[in-house]
Amino acid sequence: MAKPSIVFAHGIWADGSCFQKLIPALRAEGHDVMAAQYGLDTLKGDVDATIRTLGRVKGPIVLVGHSYGGTVITHAGMDKRVAALVYIAALGPDETETSQGQQDQFPKTDVFSHIEVADGRVWVKPEGVSCFAGDLSAEEQGIVYATHFAPALDLFTQKFDGVAWRSKPSWSIVATEDRTVNPELERFAAKRMGAKTVELKSSHVPMLSQPKAVLEVIREAAKAVM
Repeated sequence: MAKPSIVFAHGIWADGSCFQKLIPALRAEGHDVMAAQYGLDTLKGDVDATIRTLGRVKGPIVLVGHSYGGTVITHAGMDKRVAALVYIAALGPDETETSQGQQDQFPKTDVFSHIEVADGRVWVKPEGVSCFAGDLSAEEQGIVYATHFAPALDLFTQKFDGVAWRSKPSWSIVATEDRTVNPELERFAAKRMGAKTVELKSSHVPMLSQPKAVLEVIREAAKAVM
């Protein structure tokens, strides 16, 4: 039997390359793998781009979202080809919530003291990278800063229909040292969606700092839908 495909959805201040430490291992194990690339301009545009990416692999599909990518997979996961969802240090809004609305229910994290709005986008200042990826080496943090992709200022206030975690099995990784998305938000979202949950002592980017542990969760989700 063919193994499920894996599709990744990235967060803000990132692109599909943030999954670079996961993709080779999953491909070597026989999974078709794609990372959706989208512009962080509109939620609808990002969801639509992810759904287009689903069409490039065979079902069933495990859809994996990091950070704001959790909002993206919550909506894109309504597609019938998606069999399971994996949330990595991620948002997971309900039908009545926006990404910003969900965050507003919890205390702000450190990273929001180190951002700058320019040209209609939200940028991280150099000193803010440690709030985002503080458990990476200085060299890797430099790469994160050099490649970070700024979202549109109003991206987190936009809404989209459909909540896939209400009907599809979900897994969640809570990053306990996260200074970008509040870990309590991650715990709340995981509990609400009934996700199988793993906690990692990690910054906001466990797929870069603890890829082996993240791979184990994705493998578990893939086995569950075979």
